[in-house]
Amino acid sequence: MPERTRYANGVPSWVDLGTTDTEGAKAFYGALFGWEATDMPALDDMTYTMFSRDGKMVAGMGELTADQVDAGMPPAWTTYLNVADLDDAIARVPVAGGTVIVPPLDVMDTGRMALIADPTGAALGLWQPGTHIGAQLVNEHGALSWNELITDDTEAAADFYAEAFGWRTEVADTPNGPYTAFWADGNVEGNAAAGMMAKNEGMGPMPNAWGVYFSADDVDAATETIETNGGGVVMPAMDLPGVGRMAVVHDPQGAMFTVIKLANEQR
Repeated sequence: MPERTRYANGVPSWVDLGTTDTEGAKAFYGALFGWEATDMPALDDMTYTMFSRDGKMVAGMGELTADQVDAGMPPAWTTYLNVADLDDAIARVPVAGGTVIVPPLDVMDTGRMALIADPTGAALGLWQPGTHIGAQLVNEHGALSWNELITDDTEAAADFYAEAFGWRTEVADTPNGPYTAFWADGNVEGNAAAGMMAKNEGMGPMPNAWGVYFSADDVDAATETIETNGGGVVMPAMDLPGVGRMAVVHDPQGAMFTVIKLANEQR
């Protein structure tokens, strides 16, 4: 089912957007996915926005601080892994070769979070749920459908995620090179937890990073909507046999993401 009430340990459960223009992002993603935005109080007197579709939470958003902007942090989507015990998970990160960026902190009664980076520098959030379990809707139009690490050192990344989170890997040959599927214990309904591919020269000088995919009923129509509303297309819509039709895009503030129509619907 596309609705979720829980996530297995080590499985991506949430994504949120850090941006320089929250009002602009509300308008953009509302036009693209029909998201409704609800602002709520967050830490340090800040505001956090919950995006929902059909009454189900699908993603979040916060405004980048002045310090983050001055440090050169661009607008971007962040992936969060569900963890049953945040303190235990965070203790394994440096042992496995990663870095703790933001140590564990309580987010009122909604849960506990931390931010880390793997040995290749890709940032990732960890989330121990309280009243907020993560995305309540997945794998349908306007909802999260995949999380993917793009890195220049897939071997180091695979070793890190295996040691820190117990992920197993399956590598398949594709027309674009080897593709790694990550599997976590207790994956929901037998689907892989996430994916990984090596950076190539055609990607340009992009940093190692976790990318997010959102489902779209019509990828071509979605790219038109994106361009009409101030976003842009990085990689035009294309078909990948056995995967689906997809396009890499960015919102008006530059945050990149992928829209995809899956060839085989995951429920």
